[in-house]
Amino acid sequence: MNIFACVSHVPDTTTKVKVGADEKQIDQEGVTYILNPYDEFGVETALQLQEQHGGEVTVVCLGPDVVKETIRKGLAMGAEKGIHIKDDTVRDSYGTAKAIASALKDKSPDVVVCGRQSIDYDGWQMASLLGEMLSIPSISVVSKLEIADGAVKAERDIEGGKETVETTLPVVVSVQKGIYSPRYPKLQGIMKAKKKPIEEVTPEPWENRVEVTKLEKPPVKSAGKIVGEDASAAKELVRLLHEEAKVI
Repeated sequence: MNIFACVSHVPDTTTKVKVGADEKQIDQEGVTYILNPYDEFGVETALQLQEQHGGEVTVVCLGPDVVKETIRKGLAMGAEKGIHIKDDTVRDSYGTAKAIASALKDKSPDVVVCGRQSIDYDGWQMASLLGEMLSIPSISVVSKLEIADGAVKAERDIEGGKETVETTLPVVVSVQKGIYSPRYPKLQGIMKAKKKPIEEVTPEPWENRVEVTKLEKPPVKSAGKIVGEDASAAKELVRLLHEEAKVI
């Protein structure tokens, strides 16, 4: 089975992010980057499929040279090789998907796995875009995945319940947190990852269809008010909700 795990290189959730001087990107000073946590579930899913069906797992990432660190994390988890789609520009979701699809179209993928979202832009779009661009089925937010004899059965989370979807290989899936517990790279895996091959691909130039006009932090919320505990507090609460909060 030819399996590809798409990963993102994102700011660490513990990093204090500041808006850059141009107000369109974050200030890179002091920012630590990691493998997107949701994509760890994607890599683990790819490795589980490999253990069940054999084949090879390739980690794919778009970005500048520094993203090789993130690819190496996937290799340390157990993937055999990586693909670095080298691009120093910041692409929108469509442009990112187009670059990945172009890199994969001639590699005959059986399964392409993504995390359900990236923690930086929260697009939730990659699986659907890749499926369309590769002309193969896509299933999003998968919490359980079974593949047998070329048939795919996936359980996905929907509001208020679960939905079961069936299709055939090849397929693109985005996986939900908790589908598997991502393994921690061991020292031996980390050392081996340094020698595993990473293919470098140069994508075609891309002009974003979505323009970021401004980044800004959410407004600081004002402190809450305690209006008391006796019967008169109810009147005061209603007044505040009507006159200040303007919700009634």
